[in-house]
This record gives sequence, structure tokens and C-alpha cells, in this order.
Amino acid sequence: MTTHLHITAWALAIILLIITVVLYSKGNKKGGKITHMILRLDYLLILYSGGSLLSYLLTHDFSASYGASLLPEVIVKGLAGLWVIVAMELICVKTGKGKPAKGAWIQLIIALIITLVLGFWRLPLHV
Repeated sequence: MTTHLHITAWALAIILLIITVVLYSKGNKKGGKITHMILRLDYLLILYSGGSLLSYLLTHDFSASYGASLLPEVIVKGLAGLWVIVAMELICVKTGKGKPAKGAWIQLIIALIITLVLGFWRLPLHV
């Protein structure tokens, strides 16, 4: 259940990020602020569900199934997930102020790739 909540929450976050950036880019400050605040609420859902998954992975021993401890990868995934949220917030704030956000977009792409690779291909999904 928590995995589905987490995936739904970050998929919604990506959609809200795109909507917020488009609204800010078109000069619709009020609509951009509204979707930006909804995105910030979604961050809380992501943090809650991600923290729940993180605690599950840290408290269960998967070394028998995977041959080694998953602790380093779990920690990197958690940090990369936080990096994704920070990059999304940077993009929204910079776009809202009319400043270039190219560096934040690059950070988002790098952090998102790390998070997705660890989340879907390296760590167990059955939590």
C-alpha cells in the first residue's frame, strides 16, 4: 500500500511541477502560486510515504534474498529523493521570479534518474 501511495504522490508532483512552471512562464502568478502550494502539500505526502518505505527497508534484513546489505543503497535513494524535492522547489521558485532555472532542471534530471534506478531496479518493491 505504501509503495502505491509513494509512486502516486511523486507522479502527481511531476504533473504539478509542469503545470506550475507553465503557469509561471505564461505570467499567471496567481495560478502558479496556487499550484505551487498544492505541490508543497504533495511534498509532505511524498516525505511521509518515502519515510515509511525507508523505515521498512532499514528494519528488515534483505541480505538473505539479495546477498548483501541494502543499507547503502537505501540511504542513497533517500538522499536522492530529497534532492529531487529540493530541485523541484528550486525550479518553481526561480521560474516564479522570472530567473533562469537551467541548473535546477539539470539537478532534477540527475537526481530523478538516480532515484528511479534505485527505486525500480535495485531495491525491493514489495513493501
